[in-house]
Amino acid sequence: MIEIDPGVLQCDVLVAGGGMAGLMAAIGAARQGAKVVVAEKAHALRSGSGATGNDHFMCYIPEKHGPDIEPILKELLASQIGGFHDTPLSRKFLEQSFDRARDWESFGIDMRPTGEWSFCGHAFPGRPRIWLKYAGSNQKLALTRAAKKLGVRTVNYLPIVDVVVEKGRVIGAIGLDVSSVQPRLRLVRTAAVVLAGGSAIRLYPSPAPSLLFNTAWCPACTGNTQAIAWRSGAKLANMEFPNLHAGVKYLERAGKATFIGVITGPDGKPLGPFITKADKWLGDITADVWNSVFGDVMKSGEGPAYMDCTATDPADIEYMMWGLKEEGNTALVNLMGKEGVDLRRHRLEFMQYQPFLIGRGPEIDLHARTRVQGLYAAGDAVGNFRADMAGAATFGHIAGEAAARDLRALSPAERVEDSALFELRRSQFSAFLARAEGAAWKEANFMVQQIMRDYANAEVRSETLLSAGLKYLGDLGRRAMDTVRCANAHELMRMAEVMELMDCAEAIFVSALARRETRGTHRRSDYRFTNPLLADKFLTAWRESGRPTVSLRPRITDIAGHDAYFASHRPPARVVTESQPATA
Repeated sequence: MIEIDPGVLQCDVLVAGGGMAGLMAAIGAARQGAKVVVAEKAHALRSGSGATGNDHFMCYIPEKHGPDIEPILKELLASQIGGFHDTPLSRKFLEQSFDRARDWESFGIDMRPTGEWSFCGHAFPGRPRIWLKYAGSNQKLALTRAAKKLGVRTVNYLPIVDVVVEKGRVIGAIGLDVSSVQPRLRLVRTAAVVLAGGSAIRLYPSPAPSLLFNTAWCPACTGNTQAIAWRSGAKLANMEFPNLHAGVKYLERAGKATFIGVITGPDGKPLGPFITKADKWLGDITADVWNSVFGDVMKSGEGPAYMDCTATDPADIEYMMWGLKEEGNTALVNLMGKEGVDLRRHRLEFMQYQPFLIGRGPEIDLHARTRVQGLYAAGDAVGNFRADMAGAATFGHIAGEAAARDLRALSPAERVEDSALFELRRSQFSAFLARAEGAAWKEANFMVQQIMRDYANAEVRSETLLSAGLKYLGDLGRRAMDTVRCANAHELMRMAEVMELMDCAEAIFVSALARRETRGTHRRSDYRFTNPLLADKFLTAWRESGRPTVSLRPRITDIAGHDAYFASHRPPARVVTESQPATA
């Protein structure tokens, strides 16, 4: 049997994930006087999708944008990240975003590298610029130190694999200690958990399919937040819409807006209508508006498409190279230097990357609460709000504050070690470790990717394809539980990630089957048109008594609608039990 750590952690607020949202949640809760533990899969100094930096922070600054927040709200909702927002969350985010930018500056992150609040990139000509340019290469170090100064305890190498819910409320969590070769389960007693596990990568094959970890985001972000929320009975929103990103071909990296160039075809002519000459302040927003441009021109034979910086001003090239380093793209910059790639002479071919989950996941209210009492979510995994780095910072802080303030209303933690879920996980993980032979976790991960590519891709879906894929996913889940062998803590951690991916995949299949129309990146061959009656309707999916359930609800546009919806969608007190992952 897998060893159980006798040292049960006890805290007021547990933060599952030590990335940007997690650290800001810990800071928000600690500022309210709560005893906070951050459980991090890797090490908080270098973990998550913001591990090595970032250079854009979406925010509203009155002294730059003026006293009226409405034009900035309108720009946010019309941006590449605004399609699946409940408007009250967007407004609250904007109202607090400048406070968080000033927080970061006080923590030692350079939010004004040019000496002033400077906005550039992801912008339309003649429209407000909403993306603050900052220098984020030290952001993880700065936030980790800030949390520590407030008394936050960080436990590294302890991914949270489950939150234990009894009678509709959180009573604790189950962690997997991977700090040594032999894994151990470690229990946490708490009545409040903030899920901050980031996006979901490794669901689909990467541009280099044999390289699982060639991703633009942290490859250890495998839908932990979405999977735990799904298992716990929280609602997931907008899971049917694949998210697509783009960048340098084959070497998958984020940061397309950091490049100061023009997106062109082979003939050098711009592919979009927005700029004809490289513009430091705007970037080329073509790829935000037409996010499939790089794949479309390849399919039509008109490609490839390029990021062309050959006519960019030399001073802007220097600024761009600095920005790429602050964005965390040091591997790309170093490789270009090693191979003699000079952006003043060479165009870079760009491509569309594989689908992943960002801005799809738990539905939260204005206080980052899910429908499960004591369960909160923030960061890239949230399904009804998204603002990337700034969103993680702002709603992370909101989640931590709310969790700490709600403590009086939450029931005292019960004995998590007595839960059926703990017994199930102990049995499953012990079986993985006890097998003398069996399949490796990578085989299961590759199979998830193949099923998602063939039956739930971003190009065509149908009831027959989705139904077959959901059936195969269930088969894979059962087969994996019976045959996978893990030789050590590292392999068991990776298998726990695959279980998360299977749960995310199940929620995607269920949601995609229920949305009977074509809309955006969700394309149904059996429902070819976009149904106007489903405009501004969010599809939510959750497990009720262990079975998938779905519902359509209006996109929320005002506070009254927000309050009414969340008041009516809190579940009655009940016992939430865990079922096998990815059962059809």
